[in-house]
Amino acid sequence: MKVVDLRSDTVTLPTEEMLEAIKSAKLGDDVFREDPTVNRLEEMAAQRMGKKSALLVTSGTQANLVSILSHTKRGDEVILETDSHTYNFEVGGLSAIGGLLAKPLRGEMGVLDPRDVEKAVSPKDVHHPDTTLVCLENTHNLTGGTVVSPPQIEAIWNVAEKHGLKVHMDGARIFNAAIALNIDVKELTRHVDSVMFCLSKGLSCPIGSVVAGNQEFIERARKWRKMLGGGMRQAGIIAAPGIIALEKMIDRLKDDHRNARILAEKLAKTDGISINLETVQTNMIVFDVRNLGVTATQFTQKLSEQGVKSLPRSETAIRMVTHRGIEEEDIEYAVESIDKVVSSMRKGDIKQRTPKTLAN
Repeated sequence: MKVVDLRSDTVTLPTEEMLEAIKSAKLGDDVFREDPTVNRLEEMAAQRMGKKSALLVTSGTQANLVSILSHTKRGDEVILETDSHTYNFEVGGLSAIGGLLAKPLRGEMGVLDPRDVEKAVSPKDVHHPDTTLVCLENTHNLTGGTVVSPPQIEAIWNVAEKHGLKVHMDGARIFNAAIALNIDVKELTRHVDSVMFCLSKGLSCPIGSVVAGNQEFIERARKWRKMLGGGMRQAGIIAAPGIIALEKMIDRLKDDHRNARILAEKLAKTDGISINLETVQTNMIVFDVRNLGVTATQFTQKLSEQGVKSLPRSETAIRMVTHRGIEEEDIEYAVESIDKVVSSMRKGDIKQRTPKTLAN
């Protein structure tokens, strides 16, 4: 049976060129800063992001955590968006490890309102924690891969600068944002103090993320990385495919965006499925099946029997993500499979029930 895996762009596999690069990579001890392949990747990443320095880390979660810890001290307050990945899916590391207080704010399609940010800065007196950091996410996962534009970033930066705050960007899919806006990625990082991006999502690497910022920040991040167990040795085997990703894998993200749009527009014509096409800006789509009288889990389980994999996003919402390895014929197969599942539901092949209404 044909399998079309639309759960995430984390399921991408390295290219043959990446595998060959791993085999032939020049290696050294990265804790001693002697791995030439890691050093080259970090130099390339810093240049791409428009920053002075960069650091290879094991994952996106570690990237965000070392960044947040490097900007703050225990007891500080961090402003972030309510639906941000850092707040919802990173095991509460900023509190558990950093001793930090999160102050979540509701954004509009993942974008914080600078007026809300300004109001959220705690007064500087003995009764309140010091607000020291604002975290952004671009693209924004939970709102469907939506993009935060340079003017929106700059507006928040201006508030942060006024109050002496730092700005960190979770840019796990920042190259998707740059491709969607048809701009240099530096336009998205100009008004942030630090940024991270993932190698292991749409860029198709098997592992790794990169943090970028000024030299002083990266030195602090390097120490936090070591404390968190991320001091790697011959890490050139991770960096080698990362170099290829930065050289050759960014422009092809356009294909993922195009395929996501094709899928979304076809789903929008399917009776019983609801989708907001305004949110389909990059390689993600989120659609709702509540009008079919089933839960997202029921729907995704039935769809998996057709070989199409997806993820429940809420009780009635489902996420699909396009990536390298998903071609237009795979999108056609996914649409045909969805049509079959919807048809079977109308025939009563799935026990239907009225889903609960979620608060958010």
